[in-house]
Amino acid sequence: MFVNLLGHNFNNLNPTKVVDELLARPRHWRFTYIVTPNADHLARLRRQPNLQLVYDAAWLRLLDSKFIGLIARLLRIPTPQVATGTDITAALLARLGPHTIAIIGMSKAAFTALQARYPHLHFVHHQPPQNLLSDQLGFRRARDFAVRTNAHFTFIALGSPLQELLAYAIACQPHAMGVGLCIGIALEFCAGTQPRAPAWMRQAGLEWLHRLILNPRRLARRYLIQDPPIIAELLRQKVHQWRHGQPPPAAPAAISAPGPYPPPPPAPLQKTPDDP
Repeated sequence: MFVNLLGHNFNNLNPTKVVDELLARPRHWRFTYIVTPNADHLARLRRQPNLQLVYDAAWLRLLDSKFIGLIARLLRIPTPQVATGTDITAALLARLGPHTIAIIGMSKAAFTALQARYPHLHFVHHQPPQNLLSDQLGFRRARDFAVRTNAHFTFIALGSPLQELLAYAIACQPHAMGVGLCIGIALEFCAGTQPRAPAWMRQAGLEWLHRLILNPRRLARRYLIQDPPIIAELLRQKVHQWRHGQPPPAAPAAISAPGPYPPPPPAPLQKTPDDP
């Protein structure tokens, strides 16, 4: 079931249900991925609509912003359940038995801390170079690491939009299997190397404020300049709902995406020919 918000169709799932879906998905199905758009992602999609294809090709699109969810509900706009990348990651790691988990991103120190917290899991790690979008060789190596590992779950912890572009590129490889999770900094919260906002701030939709206080120089422009126009978009959606009795149509799929990637596979859940 989808809920249209801000012109995007979101899956209406909570974190527990997402993890249920992840664990139920057969290990050897063709690679697909999950995206978790927050206000920053949605603002970027307004500025760079050619990224829309990368989000449209995902298996699940999940709302990652409790702040947007709260504002939308106050405006009585149909709102999907919020399933943040951090909540999904923590719930999935807590429920996994012995699995091989691939991680693209994270520093070595953070990766070591994650291993110590989850000793029953077998992690394999690839730390790509900086400026990966301008490093075609480094980008291909990260993509090929995921294809070669063929882990049940691949956590792509590179920040947006790089992690989504990489997941898209992996999905274009015919022999890639498993599920990619584009989760940003979530693994560092799970490892304990980054402090997460107190529970009351998370419930109030103020996790962004906690991160801004901790890192104002890096995040001030994003949170205070680039993201607020999304609130205006919510108000416009409310006006459209008043006038027409329904949300505006979903944004049309873009016809191209940046980077030398072929179109995504038409059926992300299709089995590979080698499956039994």
